[in-house]
Amino acid sequence: MLTRSSPPTAPHDSRKRSSVLLSVRSLRTLSTLTVPAIAVALLAGCQSASKTASVDPADAKPTRITITPSSDTAAIAPDATVKVTASHGTLTTVRVVPDGAGSQAATVTGALSHSKSSWRSTRTMTPGTTYTVEATATNAAGKSAVQHSTFRTRAAQQTNGVTVTPSKGSTVGIGQPVSLAFDHPVQNKAAVERTLSVSTSPKTEGSWGWTKDPLTGIERVDWRPKTYWHKDTKVTLRAHLSGVNTGDSRYLRRDVSTTFTIGTPRISKVDIKKHTMTVYEDGQKQKTIPISAGQPSYPTWNGTLVVLDKAPMVNMTSESVGIADPYNKDVPWAVHLTTSGTYAHAAPWNEGLGYFGQSNQSHGCVGMSLADGKWFYDRATRGDIVEITGSTHATVSTGNGFGDWNLPYPSWQKLSALR
Repeated sequence: MLTRSSPPTAPHDSRKRSSVLLSVRSLRTLSTLTVPAIAVALLAGCQSASKTASVDPADAKPTRITITPSSDTAAIAPDATVKVTASHGTLTTVRVVPDGAGSQAATVTGALSHSKSSWRSTRTMTPGTTYTVEATATNAAGKSAVQHSTFRTRAAQQTNGVTVTPSKGSTVGIGQPVSLAFDHPVQNKAAVERTLSVSTSPKTEGSWGWTKDPLTGIERVDWRPKTYWHKDTKVTLRAHLSGVNTGDSRYLRRDVSTTFTIGTPRISKVDIKKHTMTVYEDGQKQKTIPISAGQPSYPTWNGTLVVLDKAPMVNMTSESVGIADPYNKDVPWAVHLTTSGTYAHAAPWNEGLGYFGQSNQSHGCVGMSLADGKWFYDRATRGDIVEITGSTHATVSTGNGFGDWNLPYPSWQKLSALR
């Protein structure tokens, strides 16, 4: 049994005194040990005050590394988990890399357990790819062991494709969401969304939301801020999609990423009843343009629209948008607003008829004079906002172009598969 009594010591015997104090502090922890074990523990405590304890290599068990899948495993699913464990030791490095110099396949990331005795992959792998695992571990005596495994992922019998918007290095307007459009419908939306990350400078609150174009059926997942972007914000998307099963074993084959910058805040307010479009930049009014919007039988959409693209000339036909009233026109200075066919464009054939600023006579587009159309076209940038009010038509849906802004932010957040 330990006691607190000890012979008096000279002032220079502080090391012995600290050893005794250590034995008292350790009493609670060591209370279940036998006397010989306590003596060993106290000895180790005394030694640790002067130098780091070590284990005799002859007494340390060799570490054993196990890798799953092993080299003799048949091809595995791209979304299978790679596991590495070390018995009688701790893992120091784990690398899982695709074979072949310059390979475009995904390099697999993973995470160590708290004890550093196991590692698990945290992402999927590229289909039809050979991977090599190299793991290193050390035992209690510091002796290293290395283990390798080489395996192959199964080739995808069905694949899915993805298109990212906006393009890398672009400068866009304050309404442009980060968008990924898929070639085929996505059943495993949560699995896809978990691989996506958006970073911004300055920090910006936002949320992913899933939507579908009502005309094309194309499914998208968009990330939009809570409010319109701030000017000069830098945005980066990273999507670790390679090997993700989007449903029915239809796999994505590649990771994607993009970076872009928010440019001049430009908002154009279209008042259908007043037959005007007022353009603001940086909060300052630039111009009020007389317009002619959709006639009562073909009203213009209400709501917040986002500039999708633009072209100096677009051929527009009634057949392309399912309108019975036949037309076929080459339309200049066309700024595209919805996938259903809404544009803001010059309509020189209506000049002199008294429509602009007076009445709505179009088939749903926002028309203006040739000069005003050119002025607006020159300024319009992908992602600019066009807010339309006063129409008898419904509010444009989230999937019809980038109609994301037509939902309040809490409602938009509910479209995330991870909410």
